[in-house]
Amino acid sequence: MTFTAPDQFTTRPTLQGTFGMSASTHWLATAAAQAVLERGGNAFDGAVAAAFVLHVVEPHLNGPGGDMTGVFVTAADPDTPVVLMGQGPAPAAATAEHYRSEGLDLVPGSGALAAAVPAAVDAWLLLLRDHGTWELDAVLEFAIGYARDGHPLLGRVGATIATVAELFREHWPSSAELWMPGGTIPAEGELFRNPAYARTLERLVAAGVAKSGFREDRIDAARREWSEGFVASAIVASVQLPHRHSSGTDHAGVLAAGDLGGFRAGYEPAATVEFRGHTIAKTGPWGQGPALLQTLAILDGFEDRYLDPSTELGAHTILEAQKLALADREAYYGDTDVPLDYLLSPEYCAERRALITERASHEFRPGTVPGREPYLPPLRTEYTPPALVHDGAGPGPAGLGAGEPTVARTGETRGDTCHVDVVDRWGNMISATPSGGWLQSSPAIPELGFCLGTRLQMTWLEEDTPSTLTPGKRPRTTLTPTLVLRDGQAVTALGSPGGDQQDQWQLPYLLRTIVGGYTPQQAVDAPTLHTTSMPGSFWPRTWEPGGAVVEERLGDEVIAGLKRRGHAVTTAPGWSLGRLSAVARVPETGVLQAAANPRGAQGYAAGR
Repeated sequence: MTFTAPDQFTTRPTLQGTFGMSASTHWLATAAAQAVLERGGNAFDGAVAAAFVLHVVEPHLNGPGGDMTGVFVTAADPDTPVVLMGQGPAPAAATAEHYRSEGLDLVPGSGALAAAVPAAVDAWLLLLRDHGTWELDAVLEFAIGYARDGHPLLGRVGATIATVAELFREHWPSSAELWMPGGTIPAEGELFRNPAYARTLERLVAAGVAKSGFREDRIDAARREWSEGFVASAIVASVQLPHRHSSGTDHAGVLAAGDLGGFRAGYEPAATVEFRGHTIAKTGPWGQGPALLQTLAILDGFEDRYLDPSTELGAHTILEAQKLALADREAYYGDTDVPLDYLLSPEYCAERRALITERASHEFRPGTVPGREPYLPPLRTEYTPPALVHDGAGPGPAGLGAGEPTVARTGETRGDTCHVDVVDRWGNMISATPSGGWLQSSPAIPELGFCLGTRLQMTWLEEDTPSTLTPGKRPRTTLTPTLVLRDGQAVTALGSPGGDQQDQWQLPYLLRTIVGGYTPQQAVDAPTLHTTSMPGSFWPRTWEPGGAVVEERLGDEVIAGLKRRGHAVTTAPGWSLGRLSAVARVPETGVLQAAANPRGAQGYAAGR
């Protein structure tokens, strides 16, 4: 081991076996995926079952009205990583001009104006159709049961509802009815039911059953019912009602039937980079995934001693490399023509590497790409919506002050995203990150049992940026699962919730396992860190130049060293950053592994 040795204690073992492994951010989703494997399903059947369970048991972290991205390999083609693209685009009427005419200078962080076309459900059903083996009713059996019959509610769900209770009561009565039955906030462990969502899933299954023919035809029938049938009709009707947004003002949404009917999820080639004998696979630059690839390409030119996140030198070097890659994310990434080959080239990354000194940078430093003008976002350390400035109303109702309820600078978690990883005995492997459509995103649609997402808040209303709000274009998502290959075979699937922090928390895991020799659970448990020295992807898009958030378990000496180097350090509690899970496969032996995050006492791995 070339890195600082981890503590001998780990919160749980790295699971090992040869049959199948599942890991996710909630134990019930992990159990569902593993149950599918035990009953003969493959990794894709299991992942889809887990994903729909996550809609039910982590409604403050994701929902059917949101989005997802995945990256996977099949046993039949083990050396070709494929991206499952479940990020919907902006609706046809979602123009920057329309939003500005509504008195907005940012896309709101909550409310239907922030909704992209819902894409998660169609993406999961596409994966099941093409690479799964099970019928839809069997896969959805777990989620339908938990929604219809109830599941013990997480304490964090109730805590999230409490933060938006006033908003629900005063402005979103349909959400109050769904999430505060009887007018009260549900307690931790209370058996909570969502019969409306159970009926939604049952109607999708029924649409497929009514279709004779092949299994694939039945799944496609359910997809059409989602995009063109009763689900689409209810969504379109709901957004037409003006309601309160995070701007403190009321607006109607713009999502229309044509937007829903015209969208289909799909597959794309993965973006990749080579690092220390491994191939790291991510989404394209319409998501933030290649920022991790850029960071690795920058770090690849350093000796191993610069890459240990547990040392002052390593933590400093990692933070500085991340700032450079994330500056390029802001300057160049979006659903547009992104010069990714140039951004990942050895020559360019060497230029970026040379900018790293012994001192922390507080500058926003995107690189220079020939023929391109980098977008320089506004520096917002604080933000008050124009409506509240103009009318003097002061802060809006509780819950209107944030876009994604992710990780505060103190490390406190108010919500976030989900993640699931599955590998089976045949070598199928998938890493997937579902998110959006949180219960606090927009008013609940009563007959469906869920609300819409808010991914459009990641776009700008200024013209000529790589991520300007544009009809038909995808917002630059933060959802960023990872697949690692070695010698032409997938060896690790991993990911984490965390918004802008997702790749930043995955990076130390990769460095510790690939370079430092850590086991998966040791890497998940180890203390982590991230930078806040870039514009946040979520409303209100604020940032802290030179900011670094570190778990106190890094130690007083390392933290003091970072401060001496000029980092604006916020020390978070020792077990507060990172939400990683991972599954792994050793090609030489066929041994499978799994690890899951202990922080928050919620993520679990299972397998045999």
